[in-house]
Amino acid sequence: MSALSTPLTLRVTLDLPDWLDAEIDLSRVYDGDEAKVDLAIRLALRNVEEGTGGPFGALVFDGDGRIVSAGVNRVVPQSCSVAHAEMMAFMSGQARLGRARFNEEGSFTLATSAQPCCMCYGASFWAGLDTMLIGARAEDVTELSAFDEGPLPADWIGELRARGIEVRRDLSRDAARDVFHKYAAKNGAAY
Repeated sequence: MSALSTPLTLRVTLDLPDWLDAEIDLSRVYDGDEAKVDLAIRLALRNVEEGTGGPFGALVFDGDGRIVSAGVNRVVPQSCSVAHAEMMAFMSGQARLGRARFNEEGSFTLATSAQPCCMCYGASFWAGLDTMLIGARAEDVTELSAFDEGPLPADWIGELRARGIEVRRDLSRDAARDVFHKYAAKNGAAY
C-alpha cells in the first residue's frame, strides 16, 4: 500500500520524547527571564544528547512563572515540518488548557532557546502570548547550522510589540549558541 493510498482523514499525532516529563518540575515557579530561557536551552541540549531531535527547546509559562507546556524540535523523528519546539509547546499547551489563545485568561510567556523561525514567529501572534524570551539570535542559528529560518519582517520585534508581545533576547546567548556546536559535533553536520 503506497503512502498516497492512505485516506485523507487520517489522524495526525505528534509526540514529545519520553525524557521530557522527567526533565521538568511542574511545581516549580521560575523567577526571572534567564531561568526560563536556561530551561529552554537545557531542553534543546538534552534533545541533542538523546538524539530525539534538533537543537531547539521552548516552553510556555503562565504569569506566575509556572510551566504550562514544553516542546523540543521533533521535525526529523516525526517526519513533520511543523514539529518545531515552539509549535510543539504551543500545541501541547493549547491542548492542556483547552483553548487556542493562551492569554484569553491571564498572561503568558514563551521562552525559547533560539529566535523563532518565520513559521513560529507567525504562530506566536495567534497563540496569545504577552512576552517572548529568546536565547540565540537567528544569525547565530544560520552561522552555526544549515537551518534556514526563513524571512522575517525587517522590524520583526516592532511587529510583535505592535501586537502586544514584548520581546527580550540575548538571554544566555552563549549557552544557546553552544547547543548548536554540540549538535554539529554529534551529527557531523549541522543539518
